[in-house]
Amino acid sequence: MVKVTVVDEKDAEASGQALYAHSEASASTDSLSSVGSDADGPESFLDRVSALVDIIPPSTRHSIATRVGNAAGFAKLGAKFAGNVVWVLTTSAILIALPLGLALEDEAKLVSQEREALEQQQGQQQMLAPAYPPPLEGIKPPGI
Repeated sequence: MVKVTVVDEKDAEASGQALYAHSEASASTDSLSSVGSDADGPESFLDRVSALVDIIPPSTRHSIATRVGNAAGFAKLGAKFAGNVVWVLTTSAILIALPLGLALEDEAKLVSQEREALEQQQGQQQMLAPAYPPPLEGIKPPGI
């Protein structure tokens, strides 16, 4: 482990010692992997992926970022277009199909009312007609 001590510049200059903060830090025998691994805890997947940034060259990162940005822009444009199409279809259905459907429903009601009135007239005619059917003149029973 590394111990940190505070040294004032006045005390160091008065005693004749030079400050070697940079050289002491670079001459440390502890590796970077052993310095902070115990205190950090387990790495997440996002930490590991973000550490890979230095492996990919900046020009490649820029081209990947540009392509991802373009794809996101096209997806946004496509979603907006699809939303506009859905809006046009629904408003057209409301403005055209709804009144048409209501008119067809009214027409069906009128047709059913006319049919009921016709059935009532036929029922009244049957009630006024004689109870027995008229004799058939063309047909004679056998044996006569």
